[in-house]
Amino acid sequence: MSIKFFLLVSRQGKVRLAKWFNTLSIKERAKIIRDVSSLVITRKPKMCNFVEYKGEKIVYRRYASLFFVCGIEQDDNELIILEVIHKFVECLDKYFGNVCELDLIFNFEKAYYVMEELLLAGELQESSKTNVLSAVLAGDAESEADAQQDSLQKLVGSVKKR
Repeated sequence: MSIKFFLLVSRQGKVRLAKWFNTLSIKERAKIIRDVSSLVITRKPKMCNFVEYKGEKIVYRRYASLFFVCGIEQDDNELIILEVIHKFVECLDKYFGNVCELDLIFNFEKAYYVMEELLLAGELQESSKTNVLSAVLAGDAESEADAQQDSLQKLVGSVKKR
């Protein structure tokens, strides 16, 4: 099982998050985003969550106003990818507390961090939500401590200049 790309697309077609696990040119990425987002957005809610696209499978799931889209190889299991998408949404939900599109817009780096704790090179790295969230929260605490130390050093530096 190897995910080639992971996209979060709004109903209006705006990309909110894009993670690529294969090397592609910017033109190729833009074409894939354009094609896949228009393909997924236009589908009716009762339709299947799997679509074929240029020899690959597109697996998607809609949560509220966002489409979570994964591109996978033809022989990969779609149901496992749906579970990976669901696990990612659950982690985001726990981290942000009922995640919404605005959380992802204004805190996209945190969403990427959650994704990177969950997936590694397109493979599921950690299946435990607790472990993913504890790693993310530990990273938050560390960056907060660094920010406090930096502000303290700036304060001490400004006092010394006086």
